[in-house]
Amino acid sequence: MHARNYRPVRGQAYTRKKFAKGFPPPKIVKFTMGDTKGTFEVEAKLVASKRAQVRHCALEAARIATNRLLMDKLVNDYLMQIRPYPHIILRENKMIFGAHADRLQQGMRRSFGKAIGTAARIQPGQTIITVKVKANAVDTAKESLKRGGAKLPIPCKITVEKLQSPDATNKSEMGKA
Repeated sequence: MHARNYRPVRGQAYTRKKFAKGFPPPKIVKFTMGDTKGTFEVEAKLVASKRAQVRHCALEAARIATNRLLMDKLVNDYLMQIRPYPHIILRENKMIFGAHADRLQQGMRRSFGKAIGTAARIQPGQTIITVKVKANAVDTAKESLKRGGAKLPIPCKITVEKLQSPDATNKSEMGKA
C-alpha cells in the first residue's frame, strides 16, 4: 500500500494496542533534542494547514531533516521538540493478485487486517515541531523547519514568536506585590 492511502482521516481512531498483536513501534527515536536547560528568546513553530494522518516514518524524516541543519549551524544551542505522538494503529488486509491468487486469500472474509504501522492525527493549526533558539539564529530555525516540513505529507506554515524572558516575568511579579 502507498502512504497516501492512510493520509485522509476516516472513521474512528484505532488506538487499542491491547487488541493489536505485533504492531511495529513508532520509528521516532527522540521527541526532544538539543539543550533542554538553556534559555532562549525566540520560538519557531511548524504549524499544519490541513487535517490529515501523518505516519510515524514521515515524522521521523521531518525530525532528522530539521535536526541536521540545527546541529550543523548551532551545535547544541537550540531546543527542538516533536509535538504529536503516533497513537493510531494502521492496518492492512493484504491481497495477492495474479494467477492462482484465489487459492491463497479469502477476499473480504475476516478482513480486519494486520497492523503495519502507526500514525498521528493532525488538525489544522496544530503545532508539529517547535524550535527554540537565540535571537540571532532565527533564520537558521526557519530554514530547518522548512526542510522538515518538506518531509511531511501536508502543507505547513512557519510561525515565529518572541518568548518572554524569565527575568522580565519575575520583575513584573515583584512590582505587583
